[in-house]
Amino acid sequence: MGDDSTGKSEAESLATHDLENFEFLVDLVIWYKLLHSVNIVSKILQAEDVDIDVAIKHIKGLMLNFEEYREHGFEKAVNEAKQMANELGIEASFKEKRIIRRKKQFDETITNEVTQSADESFRVNYFLFLIDQGYSSLQSRFEQFKKYEETFRFLFSLEKLKCVDDDNLLRSCENLEQCLKHNDNSDIDGHELFMELTLLKHSLPTEAKRAIDVLNHLKDVDNCYPNAYIAYRILLTIPVTVATVERSFSKLKLIKNYLRSTMSQERLNGLAMLSIEKKIMEYLDYSCLIDIFASKTTRRVIFK
Repeated sequence: MGDDSTGKSEAESLATHDLENFEFLVDLVIWYKLLHSVNIVSKILQAEDVDIDVAIKHIKGLMLNFEEYREHGFEKAVNEAKQMANELGIEASFKEKRIIRRKKQFDETITNEVTQSADESFRVNYFLFLIDQGYSSLQSRFEQFKKYEETFRFLFSLEKLKCVDDDNLLRSCENLEQCLKHNDNSDIDGHELFMELTLLKHSLPTEAKRAIDVLNHLKDVDNCYPNAYIAYRILLTIPVTVATVERSFSKLKLIKNYLRSTMSQERLNGLAMLSIEKKIMEYLDYSCLIDIFASKTTRRVIFK
């Protein structure tokens, strides 16, 4: 920092008044608990083979975790922060803030203002506000998943398909037909899908537990269930997150930087594909690729 007295004073003030206090320790504990649970679910959602039913289940679990932490988490966070404060030699108590009282005018009615303690004020104005904002963000961001669940719930797994009775199954198939309809044209026929599923749920192999297993089985039977095949294809192409697309754009920034301003589109597409599909590249035999490339580019005319 050198001779910068102003910066030194600000750093000392930050360390003394902002970091070395009990409220900051409680902040750390609360944020760690929340971000730790969000990080786990985020990693699950970013997996390449995650299905939408799995994503919905984990998002619901995360929202329930927020609700439970809202009810019982503050006392646990305070107790954990007190242990940290004792180890660091910090006073384990919330500082009372001075109440600023405004002088009332002669025509104002006298009201009995309820004053909150320091810990209660922190719980209401910070802890509950933070939890409610996080819960609201999760609810609004993944609201579309509720519609997907209502539409495709009966196709999520073989167990759910077998448990649905005929009336509810027919109603679900007709609802899916309406959702996939555009200008009086639909990708599937609801009644035909119902008849296919009533037969399919008894003929599926026992190892078919997930939607992708059902789709692979439909491929093996040579598309004898056309409506079911289309329904499962649509279900499995619904993106859970945009993490893969974002990573692809991040790769483009690394491949085509400011120094590579004259790169052609074909070369850019090739390098981007190699970088994005890096795992597949690890299993390729480069000597075989070189031989194929050499055979295709060999001169046809033999010079003597």
